[in-house]
Amino acid sequence: MNRLARPFARRSTARTLIAAAACAALLAGCGGKDDKGEKTGGEKPSAGASAAEAAFPVTLTNAWGKTEVAKKPLKVATVSDGDTDIALALGLVPVITPDAEDGGPVPEYKQRALTKLGAGKLKTYDDTDGTDYEAIAAEAPDVILGMNTWSMDTDYAKLSPIAPVVTFTDKAHSDTLTWQERLKTAAKALGLSAEAEKVIAANEKATADAAAAHPEFKGKTYTYAVVHPEQITFMSYADQDPGVFEQLGFKKTDKAKNYKADKNAVSLENLDELEADVLLMTYPFGDNGLLSAKELESNKLFQSLQVVKGKHYAVIPSENTLSSAVAYPDALSAPWIVEKLTPILAGAVAGK
Repeated sequence: MNRLARPFARRSTARTLIAAAACAALLAGCGGKDDKGEKTGGEKPSAGASAAEAAFPVTLTNAWGKTEVAKKPLKVATVSDGDTDIALALGLVPVITPDAEDGGPVPEYKQRALTKLGAGKLKTYDDTDGTDYEAIAAEAPDVILGMNTWSMDTDYAKLSPIAPVVTFTDKAHSDTLTWQERLKTAAKALGLSAEAEKVIAANEKATADAAAAHPEFKGKTYTYAVVHPEQITFMSYADQDPGVFEQLGFKKTDKAKNYKADKNAVSLENLDELEADVLLMTYPFGDNGLLSAKELESNKLFQSLQVVKGKHYAVIPSENTLSSAVAYPDALSAPWIVEKLTPILAGAVAGK
C-alpha cells in the first residue's frame, strides 16, 4: 500500500519514521550435509542456510549505483524505523537503529518482536539532525538497510564507504514500493528470501482469516479521512492503493473518484463528501490538527450525515501508533494492524 501521508510516520529524519546474528531459531541446531552428501562436523547448517550461503555474492542495482554483498550478513544497521521493522521481521536484531520513538515507548508490535528474539532493547542513535554516520560506522555493520528512507540522496555517498547499502532502484520508490517489495529486496541481500516469503504468507493468512471471520465487511463502502493541521484529507481517494481496508472486504465510495493525491481536501462546507456505509477518521496531529474530534463531532453538517446518525463512524487512534501504522504498513506491523483495526471496523459496521 502506498504511504498515505508523510506526517503520519513515526518521527525519524531518515523516514520521519546487526554484533547481532540471525535468529537462533532459524539457524541453530539444524542438521545438514555437504555437497557430497557426507555429514559435516560441528554445528550442522540446514539445507536452507546452505542455499542462502551459496547465493552470495549478491549484486543489487540501486538508484545511485550498485551494491555487492560478498557474503551472508550477520551485522545489520538500519537508517529508518521501517528498515528496523524489516530486520526484526526477518529475525535479525540490528546492531544500531535510529531512535524513532525519541526515547518514548516502543510500539506494541515491535516490542513483541524484540521479546520473541530475546533482544530486550535496541541500540539507537539520535537522528534529530539526520543519519548519524559515525554511530553506524562504529558498529562495523556488514550491510546497511535503507529501503524505507527519504534521505538516501544525502545518505548514500556517506553510508556506502561504511558497508554495502541496500536501497531502492528508483528514487520514486521511496513512496511507491509496497512493504512486500521492500521486504523482498532486503531479504535477498540478507540471504533470507525464504523467510521473507513466510512473513508475507503469514500476513496474508492473518488478513484472510479476519475477512472470513467478518463477512459483514464485504461490499460495504468506506471513507477514510485524516485531520491534518491545514485540512481534512480524503485519504481513500480513487487511485489510492487498496490497502488493509479493501483487503478486509470494504470498497471505496463513488465520491472517491472526485479526489486524488494532490486534490484531497474536504472543506467544512462539504462534509457530506465523507458519506459512506462506514466513516473512519483519525487525528494524528492532536492539538495541531485543523480541529479536534469534539469540534468535528459538534459540527451540525457532520451530525447530519447518515453514517454518523447510524453510529457507523469510528476514530482510528493515533496514541497507540495505529493510525501511523495504517499509513505506513511494513513487514512487522501489518499483522498487528489487522488485529487492532478489525474490532474497530466491526463496531462501525454494527453501529456500536
